[in-house]
Amino acid sequence: MFQNILMTVRVNINTVRSIIKTNDRLMEIAFASDAVMKTEIHEETEIIIGKLLQDIPKAKEWRIYDHCAVVTRLYAIYERFVEELISDWLILLPGLYQRYSDLEETIRNTHQMGVGRLLTELKKSRYEHLTSEKVMQGLFYGNTGEKQYELLPDAFLIHEQNLRKETLERLFANAGIPNTWIWVEKHRSIQNFLKEIRGNQNTAEGELNEFIAYRNDAAHGFPDQVLGASALLELCDFVDSLSQALAELVTYEVIKRKEFIGQIREFGKITEWFKKSNAVVAIVKEVKLSVGEKVFLVNENTSCCYLVAINSIKIDDKPVNDLQATTEMEVGLQFDLSAKKGLRLYQLEVE
Repeated sequence: MFQNILMTVRVNINTVRSIIKTNDRLMEIAFASDAVMKTEIHEETEIIIGKLLQDIPKAKEWRIYDHCAVVTRLYAIYERFVEELISDWLILLPGLYQRYSDLEETIRNTHQMGVGRLLTELKKSRYEHLTSEKVMQGLFYGNTGEKQYELLPDAFLIHEQNLRKETLERLFANAGIPNTWIWVEKHRSIQNFLKEIRGNQNTAEGELNEFIAYRNDAAHGFPDQVLGASALLELCDFVDSLSQALAELVTYEVIKRKEFIGQIREFGKITEWFKKSNAVVAIVKEVKLSVGEKVFLVNENTSCCYLVAINSIKIDDKPVNDLQATTEMEVGLQFDLSAKKGLRLYQLEVE
């Protein structure tokens, strides 16, 4: 669920990481002493390196260019991800709320106001993909019930401000997902970043504000601070972590609604976890499981909601390919990703 757009984000961030590392190494080569150059490169590559060095920029200007390119690209990746994530959530809502009137009032109000605003701004280039009919269609069907309603994502994504904490929270809340930042702050990837990279000397909001400040300075062409390769790579890690946290939040909201309408259900809970092998002991009941099947691990208190594959199943320490539990029983499961004690298990579909 939302894995495709999260994977796209990670591919794009990894590309940025590769460029940072490549340019950093090129700078080392370009500004190394002649003696170092001769010991590090083979004779047959000297001609190529020589041509490269003919048009090399000054070190300061190169660093400024790398800094501006990275922070502006990272922000574009982040903003695009948030908009696509909210859009995908809105596309799912008609399947989770059969009638338009069943939607939360906040969602309906945002939709209606957004439709009105779009109708007055259709001539702007950013909305050239829309027509007045397309803008009004979902609202019309929602109120008349003639056909399945749709929620036009553009009506929810109208914003002029950078996606700092307050704007981010407002966009998600208007789409029916409250308490976004509380989830982000508790998420394991964010907490790990703040602990391992920042030594708990900053907050998630502080990291986001600094990132956006770098981006805004770069966009105006006069950065007050130019980050080196290591610091830029850390920004990549932060955007990656933030994207993962937000994707799991929306996944949790989908699961919560599907559970309410009977499309998915909890079937067990992890009671022990063995870090080295990604294996767990779980209490399960009334479920059929098979090796290779995927299940969700969920705990809203610790901001966890992600998909794992079952690599092995054991009953009384004996491996089996399939499990059918009619009553409560203890089983051993091994996943393809790490888990934690206390996570609840949800099956993708209820038969």
